[in-house]
Amino acid sequence: MRLGFAVKVLGEGGLPSHDARRWQSGPHLRTSLEYLNEILRYLDRHDIRMYRMATALAPYASHPDLPRFHRQVEECADELAATGARARGLRVRLSSHPGQYTVLNSEDESVRRAAMAELEVQAAVLDAMGLPPEAVVVVHIGGATGGKDAGADRFMAGFEALSARAQARLVVENDDRSYGVADAVAVGRRAGVPVVFDLLHHNCNDPAGIPDREALQMALSTWPEGVRPKVHYSSPRLEIGVRKRQNGRRVERVPVIPDMRLHADLIDPLAFEPFLADTVAGLELDVMLEAKGKDLALLRLREQLSGRQSALENAPDG
Repeated sequence: MRLGFAVKVLGEGGLPSHDARRWQSGPHLRTSLEYLNEILRYLDRHDIRMYRMATALAPYASHPDLPRFHRQVEECADELAATGARARGLRVRLSSHPGQYTVLNSEDESVRRAAMAELEVQAAVLDAMGLPPEAVVVVHIGGATGGKDAGADRFMAGFEALSARAQARLVVENDDRSYGVADAVAVGRRAGVPVVFDLLHHNCNDPAGIPDREALQMALSTWPEGVRPKVHYSSPRLEIGVRKRQNGRRVERVPVIPDMRLHADLIDPLAFEPFLADTVAGLELDVMLEAKGKDLALLRLREQLSGRQSALENAPDG
């Protein structure tokens, strides 16, 4: 099982994930690939074999009003191929996960067009890198305005308008508000794409009351033979926050209970152990850790699990 993290590298003083300059400064995929190669070297030093790349690796490449950025993938064909070869040589599984504004089933035509353009860019990058089918682009189904069936129909309309290349890279994920695992599997089967199982989302949004392992197996059943499934795992944020409120001339500090949907900085090792022992036991898959602590959360979890295993092995009998 490979453990991965998303985008930002916090260890060793931190590493940039992509060329984040504003368009006026002429950012480019070529610079992002230099950063990505540094990240690959970091991953290899720490024996991390799974990584989610920044969505903005090719900055502004899908922006409708900035056409001069649209040919970055073609302009960097050699660099992309070399970076992809390095990732394959290091056995690092790469993926991307466009953000909340990439909504393929939006009722707003301009939002749909923007989502389609972004997904085409993501697929083009992965293809130009020569990555295997396990390198996927993860999306949520989107909104459920008019009901989930209507939302699913809109998603299918957007999906069918994508190129075959983009369709081949796409996978869908259950979300924490609208589309539970059963819904995502139904859409995935309609589109012929795999489903990424997110445990925290499932715990937040499980209208059908499906046990964790059963829900996981439903999602895994959508993956084609020979392509290793991936799942998402995170711990909910538990720290009480503080909100300031003006009360006359006095400022009050009001405790705020965190939303369970929010990700914690680290992964709870005591919850991750039964996830390994029960939910995913005997199954072949990779786990993307979604924690605010990024690579530091992964390294800490690995250290904690190793320490607990050592303690169990050395515990006296009886």
